[in-house]
This record gives sequence, C-alpha cells and structure tokens, in this order.
Amino acid sequence: MFRCKRSGLVRRLWQSRVAAGHGQEADDWSDLAASLNELKSLTHWLLKRLKEKPLEVLAQAVESSGGLHTACVYMAKNEVRLGRHTLAPQILLCRLFRWPDLKHLFELKRLYSCESFSRSTDNATVCCNPYHFSRLCGPDSPPPPYSRFSTNDEEKPLECTVSYSETEATSSPNITPGDFSDASLSPDTMKQSHWCIVAYWEHRTRVGRLYTVYEQSVSIFYDLPHGNGFCLGQLALDNRSETVKRTRSKIGYGILLSREPDGVWAYNRSEHPIFVNSPTLDIPNSRTLIVRKVMPGYSIKVFDYEKSCLLQQATDTDYSDGPYDPNSVRISFAKGWGPCYSRQFITSCPCWLEIMLNNSR
Repeated sequence: MFRCKRSGLVRRLWQSRVAAGHGQEADDWSDLAASLNELKSLTHWLLKRLKEKPLEVLAQAVESSGGLHTACVYMAKNEVRLGRHTLAPQILLCRLFRWPDLKHLFELKRLYSCESFSRSTDNATVCCNPYHFSRLCGPDSPPPPYSRFSTNDEEKPLECTVSYSETEATSSPNITPGDFSDASLSPDTMKQSHWCIVAYWEHRTRVGRLYTVYEQSVSIFYDLPHGNGFCLGQLALDNRSETVKRTRSKIGYGILLSREPDGVWAYNRSEHPIFVNSPTLDIPNSRTLIVRKVMPGYSIKVFDYEKSCLLQQATDTDYSDGPYDPNSVRISFAKGWGPCYSRQFITSCPCWLEIMLNNSR
C-alpha cells in the first residue's frame, strides 16, 4: 500500500510537470539526460529520496503552482552528480518543476515565507520546495542615454529598465466613498507597529480601504486558494471599464511583499509581469525615474533601506517634479508606463498599488 501510494505521488508530480509545459527541456539538459525517458528516470530517482509526507507536500506545491501555502521539503544537502554535472538538490527540483533554464544557485532567492529563511546554513539538510524560491532580476543596466525629446528610438531603454521624466499634473486623484473609515487605522490598531500601508488604485481612483501591514510579509492578490492578506478581488466598484476588468483578471496570485533585513522585496506570483518604480531604483539627483519590469516567478528588492538613508541625505529636492515621497513604492499589474508604452504615467495604468513605507525601522 505504501509503495503504491508513493508511486502514485511520483506519477502525479511527473504529470504536473508535463502539463506545465516542461516536457521539452532547455538545450543544456541534453548532456544531463539524452532523452525524455532518461529525464523521467532521473525525476523518479530524485523523488524516491523523499518520504511520503514531503512527497505529498511537494505534489500540493507543484499542482497548485505555489498557490497553496506548503511546508518545507527537506533533502540532504549533498550535491548530486549527474554525468559531468554536480548540482544542488534545490537546483534540480527548481529545474524540474519551474525553470528548465536555471543554471546556478545564485540566480535563486529563498522566499521570506519559507520556514528555513533564517535557518543556519550549517544544517545537513536544505529546503528544496521549488515554490519556496524565486528567481532574481538581473543586475540593473546603466542609465540609458535617453531624453524624452529624442527622436532616436534606438536610444530608448528596453525591457526591464524604462526611463522618463514624469511631469504628471498634481491634481488630487479620486477616492471612493468611505475610504477614511478604515478600521485597520483605528487608534487602538495604530498603537501596534506597522511597516507599510497599501493603497489599491484603478487609474486615478483609489478603490477600497487602506490596508495596514503588521506581519513581516503580506500577499496581495486577486484570487489565491486559501489566501490570507489583501484580496483585491473582493473590492467592489461601480462601472468598471473593460480594460480594468481584463487587467484585474490577470492579477491572479498577485505578489508577495516582504520586509527583510536589507529592504523590502516583491515576488511576482502571477502569470503576467509587474512594473515597479521606487526611490531607491531611481538615479540620484535626476529627473529620470526607473521602472523595472519583473517577470512571473521573479523577485526584486523594491526598496533598499541603506540606499534610502544615503539618498535622503544627498537628494536635491529641486529635481522633484511635484510631490515627492522618498518612502513610496508603486507597482502596476500587467501594464507598464513610460515612453515605451502608450501610458506615460502610473495613473494611466488600470490596476496599481501604492506602498507607503513606515521607514522608522
């Protein structure tokens, strides 16, 4: 019975992997596994090292694409030798079930929600749950030689980095009725220590209440199985445009926002990119803002505490166009803004977040 159940779990995992589109591997798998059958044998060999309970946890994580909160899956820390390659077990599982092109451990970031986030590295075992990891955005490219008055399209920044001068009008955006009756901001609640407040916007209209965050991490999502956090799907608004409705449907599992020792991180759990602007991503003493495109499954440090302290000491306020908040982060779901897009300003994006940080750490 035990062997039959184990075989069933392994079969479920393999089927989930194929259904997710990982049946065809990246070219650099070719010398690890000469055929799909060999790769299947490799998968079975790896999973047989797990007991029944962690196998079930792994199956839940893979089948829900990380939507369910699952425990750590510990394996021996020893690297596995496959042909000429020596790989860490967490690399193998992440390649098998999430990123076939993953090559190095330094491309991964362990999520704050992982129970072993603060665990000593001296332990003999390591968590290998592939949905306890994200991939790191690549290093920032240098500021492009772009002027908003330039006619040379080749000088415009592409992909992750978008630069522009934002001269948006500073008239007050709309706020939906009842927003200031937020129970989370009552005097009793505010006695507790919060590290950020989240506002959700649709174009220039703020929708719903302000969401105050006290826990070290928070999920912000549209639809998450057994989700706990800020559910955007429950926020009602009359006469939403079709553009907003389509964009809201793309939020899905949304983002995981976490306060960590070195700063605030955002993990994109959705199936569509998010776009981020932050004072610590900007170029100091410049009218140029940087908007980063973060692909699904990737993480980015949206706010750097150390850099923020240095910037606030050195920032020349004469460079600011309109109101400037050195502790505010803006995240747009699915739609970017800037000179590479039809939307020049964040308030033209259908669905976006304003993260107001309490930077008194």
